[in-house]
Amino acid sequence: MLITRQERARICSDTELGAGNILERLRAYGRPLDEPVLRTDGTWRAPDGSRPGTLTLGELYEAVETYAGWYAAHGVRPRDPVAIHSSSSAEFAVNFLALTSLGAIPSFVNGNLAPEIAREYVRRQGAVGAFTDERHREVFAALGLGFHVTADGIRPEHRTSLPPSYPYRHDATDPVLISHSSGTTGMPKGVPHTHRTLMYAQLHRLRYSTGTDMARTLVGLPGAHNAMVATLLYCLLLRTDITLLSSRRGTDVLDAVEELRPTTVLAFAGTFGEMAAEDLTKRDLSSVQVWFNTGDAAHEAHIRALVAHGGHETIGRDLSRVRVDGSVFVDGLGSSEAGYSVFHNRHTKDTSAYSRCVGRPISFAEAAVLAEDGTPLPPGRIGRLGLKSPTLTPGYWNDSLTWNRMRLGGYWLTGDLAHQDEDGNFYHLDRAPDAIRTRDGIVFSTRTEELLLAELPELADCTVVGLAPDGVRADWDGDGEADAYALLQLADEGGGDEAWTERVNTVLAAAGFPPVTRALRMKPDDVAKGATGKVLKRVMRDRLTTKEQA
Repeated sequence: MLITRQERARICSDTELGAGNILERLRAYGRPLDEPVLRTDGTWRAPDGSRPGTLTLGELYEAVETYAGWYAAHGVRPRDPVAIHSSSSAEFAVNFLALTSLGAIPSFVNGNLAPEIAREYVRRQGAVGAFTDERHREVFAALGLGFHVTADGIRPEHRTSLPPSYPYRHDATDPVLISHSSGTTGMPKGVPHTHRTLMYAQLHRLRYSTGTDMARTLVGLPGAHNAMVATLLYCLLLRTDITLLSSRRGTDVLDAVEELRPTTVLAFAGTFGEMAAEDLTKRDLSSVQVWFNTGDAAHEAHIRALVAHGGHETIGRDLSRVRVDGSVFVDGLGSSEAGYSVFHNRHTKDTSAYSRCVGRPISFAEAAVLAEDGTPLPPGRIGRLGLKSPTLTPGYWNDSLTWNRMRLGGYWLTGDLAHQDEDGNFYHLDRAPDAIRTRDGIVFSTRTEELLLAELPELADCTVVGLAPDGVRADWDGDGEADAYALLQLADEGGGDEAWTERVNTVLAAAGFPPVTRALRMKPDDVAKGATGKVLKRVMRDRLTTKEQA
């Protein structure tokens, strides 16, 4: 049962509410303790040794206070960073709630990071200790942290160790979380969010949306990402039935959809792409009203495959609500730094606004396409995408140099290339390091992939990368030239590389896009992906270079 209008008004007028004290405020609202508030996938071990599939509000309070008691007994104080390294989304959620209740700062570390990168990342955070799962127990052993605990070490009796000042009273500017960027260009950057920045968008949604399509929410986002935490906050306030799924594999999310019958599914574009590559006619997706994508914008071919299933409500001619066939895909473009998907583009099976259109920024944010001197460019001109938003991180943790280098003209640079149309809609073309300068013009890799997937139904997916001679930089910021390669994942093995190169370039020529040098077939297992599921194009370039030189 979702919140009433009166409850919504109380939450939205609560001046004390923020991302760091949500459980304290739910207690003040008088929420029933026996009300189920969180479903898990069984990957979290509770202090009593059980692996609960559902937690009531009272059980969540007990678990959080037990974890907080353990941390307090081991010297954790307000503003202490504590590393959380796990593969379980529920473990991230419980630790976030526990550490923020003490005023400490959970520093999330994605369970898929390579051990050497995870160690260096945590060293840079200045973490006082770490919580890990069994799989990652040895990763931080050599760092000399003040403590190191797994779920097995936290037991019911630790609840009695809460400090007298519990729970901590936050200021709006207090940091409550450090998550990290995807690390697609190297070492991930620590991205803090505050009591205010992480809650701002959630309160905006409560004010301007009923949220009825999120009555049963399945979260397939990485547990270590601030998008998971933001969704958790929103669902706790809205009183939705929320399930945290630890796996981001497309087949696992599809299995969960059939089992749990969610109305809304949240994930990153990579997961939705894997889902779309499956035979969806063999799946029961009828419960889904909304697919919500955040992070990178999704591809048209993947969106169209998903919105053909499920259904959603709309307003009929007589102004009554009617259910129509086909779900809605909300394509969000955001980032860890932005704290929320500031662009939302709504698609149905009848949508035609594609071509990497990400729509307009949400009402509380501002966006611009910038020239190299920070001047906003007019419609039709390609430049760097800049954002201003109250949800934006205050800066990179322990790295103000990198943060300031990513600011221009008062905007934060997302690292993306974009342009606008005359109606104010934004179009995402590529990441600046992934654009390829060729002798025939600039190949925008993401835009090229979008076109090929839409025009060549035999493709399950594709990746476009550039190869430049040693010492030559041929991306957006370079001045050299490279060869562009289209790496194709095919639904079948038909055709050779030469035939596919001709087909690909025929499609590109018809759209007025520069050609690629070669199209090569590849297997899904050959695609290098980062901790959050994004394709690592720098790794793909290195692999292709090695292959071409062999």
